[in-house]
Amino acid sequence: MVGHVGDGNFHLLVLVEQDNHDEWARAKTLSSRLNKLALDYGGTITGEHGIGASKSEYMEAEHGEAYQLMRQIKSTVDPLGIMNPGKIFTN
Repeated sequence: MVGHVGDGNFHLLVLVEQDNHDEWARAKTLSSRLNKLALDYGGTITGEHGIGASKSEYMEAEHGEAYQLMRQIKSTVDPLGIMNPGKIFTN
C-alpha cells in the first residue's frame, strides 16, 4: 500500500498474475470491500488524481443525489458523449 495515509488518501496496488482469474477475482473483491469500507466511514474513494474508471461504480454511493446532477451537467456540456466516453457515466 502506498500513499499519504495521514490524510486518508491511500492507494492500494495489488499485484496479480495476468492470466490467473482467481487472483483477479480476489483482488477485485478486496478492492470492493475497501472502497465500501471507506464510504461507510465517511471517507472517499477518490484521491488527488480524481476517480479512476475502475472505481466509477462507487460514484453514486459516494455522492448520492449529486451524482445525478453531475450526470446532467455532463450531458449538457457533452450531449454527444465524446468527451471521455464511458469514463464515469456509462449510460
